[in-house]
Parts: sequence; C-alpha cells; structure tokens
Amino acid sequence: MAERKATITRNTLETQITASVNLDGTGAAKFETGVPFLDHMMDQIARHGLIDLDINAVGDLHIDAHHTVEDIGITLGQAFAQAVGDKKGINRYGHAYVPLDEALSRVVIDFSGRPGLEFHVPFTRASVGGFDVDLFIEFFQGFVNHAKVTLHVDCIRGHNTHHQAETVFKAFGRALRMALTADERMAGITPSTKGSL
Repeated sequence: MAERKATITRNTLETQITASVNLDGTGAAKFETGVPFLDHMMDQIARHGLIDLDINAVGDLHIDAHHTVEDIGITLGQAFAQAVGDKKGINRYGHAYVPLDEALSRVVIDFSGRPGLEFHVPFTRASVGGFDVDLFIEFFQGFVNHAKVTLHVDCIRGHNTHHQAETVFKAFGRALRMALTADERMAGITPSTKGSL
C-alpha cells in the first residue's frame, strides 16, 4: 500500500488551518489550535488510531470557538480523504466500543464516499474544560462532509461529561484504525460491489 500521508492548508477570513496526517503512524500528535479541550480529544484520535496528527490553527477565538472547531473538522476531513486515496485494500468499515468508568460510547464508520452523520450524545453539561459541547457535532459534521464517510456516534451511558466526550473520541480513533487497516485478502481491490467508492 502506498504511503498514506497528506497535508492540507485552508485559509478563510475566520480561520487559517494546516492539518497533516499519516494514517500509518505511531500516534504522534502536535496541536496548536488555541482550543485546549479539543486538542485533548484529538490526541485520543491519534493515540488510539495510531495516526500521526499535526494541526495548527489560528481562528477568531475572540468571538468564540465555533469557526475554529468546525474548520479544523473540515480541514482534517480533507486531509483524510487525500491520504486514504482510492481506498483499495482497506477494511472500509470500522467500529469500537470504549468505556471510561461509568461512560460507554460506540462509534461506527464507513469510508463509503457518502457523507452522513448520526450523532447521539446526551451530554449532561453544556461545557467541559471551558469547551462548549455543542461544538463537537460541528467538528464531526465538518469531518464527515469532507472525508466523505458515514459516521454513527452513540454515547450509550454516562453522566460525567468529560468521560462522555473522551469515550467518543477514543472510540472514533479505534474505529478509524480498524477501517483504515489493510486487508491482505483485499490487496488492490476496492471494497465495494460497485467497484468504486
């Protein structure tokens, strides 16, 4: 399988973002976004997905974190789409259940070429670590629209908001890892009856 790396830069009047990914990494992560709790969550993606991530973002945080968080999701999705390439030989589907104390989340992903998001996380507080939890769906919506994946995110139980969020992102990383792993029996084959994704 060819090297699966990409770097995307996206500049708007609201944000300037560069995201680099290595889908076959070791979980190395470097973040400079100005949004510390999101950095903590993206670190879960890197560590549990064994994906190297380097994200630098400058945004209009004097207003709020909305544009920065959404645009990081968009840029990261674009980087994943470029890095994964034609998808030949990958598992395509990935899923994971991750617990953290009382919290349990399930994430299921399909590198289908069709963006779709089902996000069902009943957060018990409006913010955690100074982060507005409403912005998590904006991050994932930006990601799925530009990575062109179908993503189902469910927090099955939990009452600690930090635990809820962390189980979601750990499960997301694990599901990505499963979906992007090469399947030796599918080497050079597109994992679709249509012949393309």
